[in-house]
Amino acid sequence: MSVLRNLESRIAGLVEGTFGRVFSTPVRPVEIARRLVKEMDEHRTVSVSRTYVPNEYVVWLSPEDRESFAPIEQEVADELAVRVLEHARGEKLALVSRPVITFETDERLHLGEFGIQARLVRPNEAAAPGIAPAAAREEVPAVVQAEHGNTMVFSSADRLQEPLEQQRAERRGRAIVVAEGRRMVVPAGGAVLGRSRDCDVVIGDSNVSRRHAEIRPHAGGWVVEDLGSTNGVRVNGRPVDGPTRVTGGDRIELGTVPITFEVD
Repeated sequence: MSVLRNLESRIAGLVEGTFGRVFSTPVRPVEIARRLVKEMDEHRTVSVSRTYVPNEYVVWLSPEDRESFAPIEQEVADELAVRVLEHARGEKLALVSRPVITFETDERLHLGEFGIQARLVRPNEAAAPGIAPAAAREEVPAVVQAEHGNTMVFSSADRLQEPLEQQRAERRGRAIVVAEGRRMVVPAGGAVLGRSRDCDVVIGDSNVSRRHAEIRPHAGGWVVEDLGSTNGVRVNGRPVDGPTRVTGGDRIELGTVPITFEVD
């Protein structure tokens, strides 16, 4: 089971009896985890021999979502920090300290919307246990700290950063992909397809890259996008160049692996 898929099941056991109420909120930890990893990847800073990434993340929630998270907020933050640390180690990215995740409230956000502010902050002392000592010895880039006004805002209903008014208005059917003899439902927020166990839809064929493509909601429908794969993506025989709309019955090919896209 992938780290992302196992995330909520681990959190579920932390506070028995509150889990169902906590996740009646549209914002789910697995969606925040995906965005944290993406923000980490998009805020890389190259130094002499290392690539540094943010070590502090502020997750901004609407008042309603923050209230729902409150009973197990620290436990969720700890689980998310583990996910960020695992990703950094897997990608050989440098952290100047163990990642820290904190939650804050923003009155401007609506239910189901959340923001992420990523910061690279130099520690006052040597690297914490578990962080490579070289990261403390090497010259660390200057602190990178975005103002709250520049915080990236997302909607849990849509993994594209689109105007929030458009996100709220979208209505679409449930997406299903049929591959390797299996029918798999695409989560409401979209899915990454690839060979890695961390993907939402795992395709075992060796012609498929670890993170090959993404299917996600867009403008009332669905799009597929190549994530920089080796063997490319085709829709009905045509190579994909950027987000490409797909509808029920379309044939998607990840390299040489055929996938049928359905909507019900």
